[in-house]
Amino acid sequence: MPDPDLGPPTPPSPAETLARLKAVVLQSAQTSRLFGVDFIPVYRSGVLGVSFAESVTDEVVSDQPLAQAPASPETLLKNSAANARATTPRAAAHPSAASHDALPTSRPTAAKRAKDQQPPLLTVEIPAPPRAEWNATVPAAVAAARTPEQRAESMAALLAKYESDAPHKAFDTPHTTIVWGEGDLNAKIMFIGEAPGEEEDKSGRPFVGRAGALLTKMIAAININRSDVYIANVLKVRPPNNRTPTPAESNISAPYLYEQIAIVGPRVIVTLGLPATRLLLQTQETMGQYRGTWAAITLPDGRVISVMPTYHPSYVLRTYTDEVRAKVWADLKLALTKAQ
Repeated sequence: MPDPDLGPPTPPSPAETLARLKAVVLQSAQTSRLFGVDFIPVYRSGVLGVSFAESVTDEVVSDQPLAQAPASPETLLKNSAANARATTPRAAAHPSAASHDALPTSRPTAAKRAKDQQPPLLTVEIPAPPRAEWNATVPAAVAAARTPEQRAESMAALLAKYESDAPHKAFDTPHTTIVWGEGDLNAKIMFIGEAPGEEEDKSGRPFVGRAGALLTKMIAAININRSDVYIANVLKVRPPNNRTPTPAESNISAPYLYEQIAIVGPRVIVTLGLPATRLLLQTQETMGQYRGTWAAITLPDGRVISVMPTYHPSYVLRTYTDEVRAKVWADLKLALTKAQ
């Protein structure tokens, strides 16, 4: 028989409910941003206790202060859904679904207001740790003049150093293999992704799953072979459940990636997705704001390498539209032209 002294289970407090929902929102945001898109759980800030770098302050989302949390998860979700419906462009575009007082004729059109009021990036309050020191190992002239055999020896020595340092011991990783990189060590174009997946962990090679098959087709589409480029990832080991690398994981892994870049010395780097783009360019912009636009990084030895950000093949697979494919195609053609 059940113990009568135990009583019914104690329901979670409003504060606990709110904390759980915030954690889910942030985790979903980080995963979605990996694919070059913004994850906005509601149209305006202040709902569910998630803070945005808000620049629009002429309206409020809710009449209730944030401190007055709903008494249950059901109430909280109903309230957030109601707020989202009341403030999305769809609701504004149909006055019959909202109060006419909320849309005075003196204000811009609903479409313009929706565009102007799009909230910027979802920000996480915990700052990323600083990147590890990245120093030139040899002068630029010496690095550029390395023979193929010398480049191979340098890359093998760097891999041995990574294995000895084992920076991934600080990670939560179920990896079985270090996925280092592969390709031509004298390549003019270098592709950089964010982390190995399950298939890559099994094979020890980067980009061999579905996304890898698409990347191979993308490279062939600009009339070069995969063996003629160099391919690597920011992380060298697989994150749990193939999740997005954290800023700390990226920063710890960065010096080894930078030295890979210095050994190969490509003319152009194509970053695949947000984590690689943000690490190399030290930016918090969205992929939509950066892709198709040239950037550059300067190696410690003084060499300047052009960078073309584009969408990750996984994002292309998930958003397989003519528009997305045309954008990636345009980015790769620009990279090929500059590399020649």
